[in-house]
Amino acid sequence: MDSGTAGEAFQVYDTTLRDGAQQEGLNLSVADKLAIARQIDGLGVGYIEGGWPGANPKDTEFFRRAAEELTLRNAQLAAFGSTRRAGTRAADDPLVAALRDSGAGVVTLVAKSHDRHVEKALRTTLAENLAMVRDTVSHLRAEGQRVFLDAEHFFDGYRDNRDYALEVLRVAAESGAEVIALCDTNGGMLPGWVSDVVDDVRSSVAGDAVHVGIHCHNDTGCAVANTLAAVDAGATHVQGTLNGYGERTGNADLVSVVANLELKLGRTVLPAGLLREATRIAHAVAEVTNVPPASRQPYVGVSAFAHKAGLHASAIKVDPNLYQHMDPAGVGNDMRLLVSDMAGRASIELKGRQLGFELDDDQIRSVTARVKELESKGYTFEAADASFELLLVEQVEGARPSYFDVESWRVITETRPGDEAISEATVKLLAGGARIVVTGEGNGPVNALDHALRQAIEQLYPEVVKFELIDYKVRILDQGHGTDAITRVLIETSDGESSWVTVGVGHNVIEASWRSLLDSLAFGLRRHSA
Repeated sequence: MDSGTAGEAFQVYDTTLRDGAQQEGLNLSVADKLAIARQIDGLGVGYIEGGWPGANPKDTEFFRRAAEELTLRNAQLAAFGSTRRAGTRAADDPLVAALRDSGAGVVTLVAKSHDRHVEKALRTTLAENLAMVRDTVSHLRAEGQRVFLDAEHFFDGYRDNRDYALEVLRVAAESGAEVIALCDTNGGMLPGWVSDVVDDVRSSVAGDAVHVGIHCHNDTGCAVANTLAAVDAGATHVQGTLNGYGERTGNADLVSVVANLELKLGRTVLPAGLLREATRIAHAVAEVTNVPPASRQPYVGVSAFAHKAGLHASAIKVDPNLYQHMDPAGVGNDMRLLVSDMAGRASIELKGRQLGFELDDDQIRSVTARVKELESKGYTFEAADASFELLLVEQVEGARPSYFDVESWRVITETRPGDEAISEATVKLLAGGARIVVTGEGNGPVNALDHALRQAIEQLYPEVVKFELIDYKVRILDQGHGTDAITRVLIETSDGESSWVTVGVGHNVIEASWRSLLDSLAFGLRRHSA
């Protein structure tokens, strides 16, 4: 949240679209960046750094389209760029011109604050580097843009030449920069070190007219802790990325930073209520980037509030907060109870209640025993809630939901020289009082089985047309047995509105996949007939 005055408000600054986009394997289109910007705006951050116009054609296009297509409710767009080149004027530098022309009300300039980088990377003098900072900040301020300064490699530069690193900040502030952000570019700092440096910067350089900011990378695993240490020492501007995206080990995870500030330290840094959107937004951004969300990510991971041990479940039955550091609803997440061979009676009872089943003592005892038996054979229900719900139905109602009876199935794969392999599956079913035989083709055995199975029943159950296999995971158990090993398959299926996961186990991947497919259809049909 930012009132627009440098001395009062706390600023939250997102750099997912620029620094986060430098993550290995992450390649964002302009449309992707626009979609992500809309999501980040929904979190309520004050600033979204859109990229480096002029240096990157894609980023130049982003700012052009953003002016026409992007309506932000909470954030302002910031354009990233560098100070002018040595030996020129800021008014004549084409990259500075691109910042002026970007349409962004805020420009974030990166400047060298490490003396060795000035001399070896920029190949100029320390005095000229200061002139580059002064000239560029002053020029952009005169053009009506607000200026933030990212002091690159600041902490390393501070250690090598404290006086020069501080002078870079002083020149930027005196020239009109609203923010002087201290960058742990190499990510090598620890919280106590950060705190000491920030305290020195505040007493030596910064007054009430400028924000001291912090920009941390996670190479020591301390990016979030370092950011919080900086805030504790007086920093009033924090930078980070959604899901901790970034080069090498990533940047400070912005959700973890703001959640800790708001929920643990009692500081209001986002508009009221928007932190509850964090889980949805983090996962939505992960969908756009096509980087699977980390299940163990603090606050917003699917395992962040997951409980597996029976002892935990017993305590949670009495009071959910006994094994949770907060109510997950505060960040829009949910508590999950994992059903496994570690599960006790309390786990089964609570998980059953979550799924709408009130189990009596005998049923709890029976389900617990059945889970332990199946998991000893290779099944897992931690991530397969749909299969577990079918198991509950079987135990409570005496039989699994049955929409057809399988007579037999088979699958063959044919390959010809120069052509891709084609799989063909035949299923024989009894459904609706008739015997049905269908053959389906696919680009693999499982794909062919899926097609054949759904074709066989789609006239009786037309809703299966909407079912789509969206994820498929295989794990080989007892690997020491080689080709004789047990195989476990997890399949995620969607109906366009929600998704569910089922598990199958068999002596080979096709058998295990078939069992998981059967569960997937049974669960989906049961949901749609309810």
